[in-house]
Amino acid sequence: MAAIHKLSDLKVKGKLEPGRYGDGGGLYLEVSASRTKAWLYMWKTAGRRRAMGLGGYPAVSLAKARLVAAEAKASVVNGIDPFSLRQKETVPCFSECVDLFLKVNRPAWRNEKHSAQWEMTLGEAYCRSITKKAVDKITTDDILRILLPIWQNKSETASRIRGRIERVLDFAKAKGWRDGMNPALWQGHLKLILPTRVRLQRGHHAALPYKILPAFMKNLREREAVAALALEFLILSAARSGEVLNATWHEIDFDERLWNIPGNRMKAGKNHSVPLTPAALMILNRLKTVRTSDYIFPGQRPNRPLSATSIEMLLRRMKQDEITPHGFRSTFRDWAGDETHFPRDLIETALAHRVGDATERAYRRSSAIEKRRALLECWSAYCSGQDVPKNVVALRAKA
Repeated sequence: MAAIHKLSDLKVKGKLEPGRYGDGGGLYLEVSASRTKAWLYMWKTAGRRRAMGLGGYPAVSLAKARLVAAEAKASVVNGIDPFSLRQKETVPCFSECVDLFLKVNRPAWRNEKHSAQWEMTLGEAYCRSITKKAVDKITTDDILRILLPIWQNKSETASRIRGRIERVLDFAKAKGWRDGMNPALWQGHLKLILPTRVRLQRGHHAALPYKILPAFMKNLREREAVAALALEFLILSAARSGEVLNATWHEIDFDERLWNIPGNRMKAGKNHSVPLTPAALMILNRLKTVRTSDYIFPGQRPNRPLSATSIEMLLRRMKQDEITPHGFRSTFRDWAGDETHFPRDLIETALAHRVGDATERAYRRSSAIEKRRALLECWSAYCSGQDVPKNVVALRAKA
């Protein structure tokens, strides 16, 4: 007789490599590539091997899994399909599963920006074809339809989307909502199907050439959507999209003309102040008169910020879907380096990059605000196609 109860609570709880671990009697613990754990009961009928998910660990304990597996085995012996006896929970669609996954994982993430990126990439912008599809019906073909159009020209984004779909579907399997192989699995599956990607250097984001930025800004300012105002504010402040989208009114100091971003929303984890140009203040004053939320750029859901998807879709409508919001920081950096005499360290500080040692940064913190204000006013004038203000550093003469 085959041995049973080969697993122990200590082993199941411990760190296990991806694979299947048999307990005997048809019960297996399956560990995914992302280290989630789920129970399976496997049996043969009419010469065909079948498997049924029993739920994820630790929600389903070893003892509970053994009990359910024993009941399933008894039904097989009696010629009854275990699936027919199981009261399955209603299987959610992909978007519902994403919401549940984020609800579980969001508390462990550092900031809202990370969560917003997950919501955007797994939502209508890229995964529209599966958002309403039940998670147990999603196939490899569904995943390929999402990835192939962007696999080469947005390779880093495509890679992130694949990995995030894989984690959500692993979550669904652990919850007992789907069985079998994960269709978004990379090793041994999609790696063998998808063409070799052209890898971008880490941190690269497609950017708009600065010489055509004034024409882009003119087009942008003709649009009335909140997303257009958010993107214009992002460009004028040379900030990251997560910093802009999650900006709140209490961060704005109208008297000092500063936007004070707390460290918990900054990539480097340090407080950062952005001097506000007249053009940026005009946007804020316009939105202040119709304020409906704590967020400066409110979304459609009550007291939630505008989603990153809104800016992505705006860029698509403007026929600029090959560039990213983050790429405008590169546009600013290229312009400042190529066309002005502002010091490199000042430009990097304006981008909230770490410059110099701790002593130098402490001194710079109190002395660089007005210098950065001059830099951003020069940038604002360039964006508008205007002459550079007389009180800022002159542009280099063009050849």
